[in-house]
Amino acid sequence: VQLVESGGGMVQTGDSLSLTCAASRDTICISAMGWARQVPGKDRELVALIRTGAMPYYADSVNGRFTISRQNGKNTVYLEMNSLKPGDTAVYYCAAALCTSSNWDYWGQGTQVTVSS
Repeated sequence: VQLVESGGGMVQTGDSLSLTCAASRDTICISAMGWARQVPGKDRELVALIRTGAMPYYADSVNGRFTISRQNGKNTVYLEMNSLKPGDTAVYYCAAALCTSSNWDYWGQGTQVTVSS
């Protein structure tokens, strides 16, 4: 299974940007999908997570500005990012966990988001 992200780019402070992640197969059971980000020299940070039957999770740093959603019946997840700040600049990775797993099983290749001041 491959996860393919799209939608990254360069924007200015206060702008919005949407990311999309699509799994190569919709027939496998994925219970959770999420987005994490990483800047050079720092650990990867989970910013949003959506799990079947549960409320979405957001990191404090993005809560109220980012919205994660998943297309019904599909292994496709979106991240709507509003009021972007320079501190949101990072490579954003999509992740997916199988229904039989408690860990992230798949990661995307990452997409760069750059927010200029």
